[in-house]
Amino acid sequence: MKLLFVVGIGSMLGGIFRYLLSSFVQAKSATVFPLHTLIVNVIGCFFIGIVFGFFDKGQLSHEWRLFLATGLLGGFTTFSAFSNETFILLRDGHAMYALIYVLASVLLGLLATYAAYLIVSSLRT
Repeated sequence: MKLLFVVGIGSMLGGIFRYLLSSFVQAKSATVFPLHTLIVNVIGCFFIGIVFGFFDKGQLSHEWRLFLATGLLGGFTTFSAFSNETFILLRDGHAMYALIYVLASVLLGLLATYAAYLIVSSLRT
């Protein structure tokens, strides 16, 4: 039961952070390109790399990994929104934006996760 609470609190906080950051970016951006979701997903990927880097080094407990990765970052990242926004871009005839969005999300997300993991792996314990 404790682990469900840990994940639930993390998810709630992640969702709040996602809403705040997405709203901020969307207010500053004047494009049909879903930049707000891309930014949230890349930031989430970067931080999940940090979490798993510390977990693999034995410096993060199972409970903290669940709170941070499954809860906080699971609530923060927005793959379902990414999928829906890609569909809307395609439906509305913005195929090039859809392609750029998919490629940028996947490649930048993977690079962010890898970079963060490398940073944490290189830290001295």
